[in-house]
Amino acid sequence: MNKNLRVLFMGTPDFAVSSCRALMREYFLAGVVTQPDRPKGRGGKLSKPPVKILAESENIPCWQPDTLKDGALQPVLDQTRPDLIVVAAYGRILPSYILEYPRLGCINVHGSLLPKYRGAAPIQRAVINGERQTGVTIMQMARGMDTGDMILQVPMEIRAEDTAGTLFNRMAETGAEALLQAIERILDGTAVYTPQNEQEATYAPMIEKTEGLLDFHKSASEIKSLIMGLSPSPGAFVDLGTYRLKIYEAAAGGKNTSEAGKILSITRSGIEMACGDGNSIILKTVQKQGKNKTDAYSYACGAKLAVGGNLK
Repeated sequence: MNKNLRVLFMGTPDFAVSSCRALMREYFLAGVVTQPDRPKGRGGKLSKPPVKILAESENIPCWQPDTLKDGALQPVLDQTRPDLIVVAAYGRILPSYILEYPRLGCINVHGSLLPKYRGAAPIQRAVINGERQTGVTIMQMARGMDTGDMILQVPMEIRAEDTAGTLFNRMAETGAEALLQAIERILDGTAVYTPQNEQEATYAPMIEKTEGLLDFHKSASEIKSLIMGLSPSPGAFVDLGTYRLKIYEAAAGGKNTSEAGKILSITRSGIEMACGDGNSIILKTVQKQGKNKTDAYSYACGAKLAVGGNLK
């Protein structure tokens, strides 16, 4: 514990909460910067970012600037006088005046093994792409997008049953632990700053809702990875004409010779669907548009689906 180290934290979603809590416990958290409240849900009611909720509960000063440009955050920097700025899924690229302010620089908790999956959606993209391993990187921030020198990396397995959501939760905790390790190395002078190999860099752009449209002519593994990678948000879906059916969880099935998109079986384990590569996938958790999530078996019974038919 080093309460003499003044830290300014910049983060927004649930992923950032664990790192923020860890900093509160070990150092002097001078303040928090997060995104503005956003409309959420059908009613469009303003919703506070999870990091703001935490900051308010602990009486930590919190700022929500609409922009970081043109020195907008300078008054906050002058007021908090951070020795170190920690960033975790804040949602904006930091201008140079912020990067250059703290004497120990700015470090970032990133949800991939850099230089792979730079960008806004590294956790989801890793699951969508069928990766079996990912991890957390603590990096010194530079002017590019996730291009800075790496201080610490922690590999993590992507399990067969992982959704982006379950991986997200595990990675948040691992990231918080790695963050504290990295800061201690910085403070005691043992941190090693490893440049990223630009030749190995890949990118993880923001997820678009339209990416979730399922095509059962693709391979079973591709479909399963897409479903799990978009769960819980924004969700993979099947367009049934009058409504969309979201799919939140799926499992690998077996071999079959049926036409892609046909229902092979309906059991309490789920709805087994034929895919384009001769394998099948079992849909387990679904949500009809305007309804609550349910198990796929209950949905199939209510929708009167039949083996040999399709989801319509």
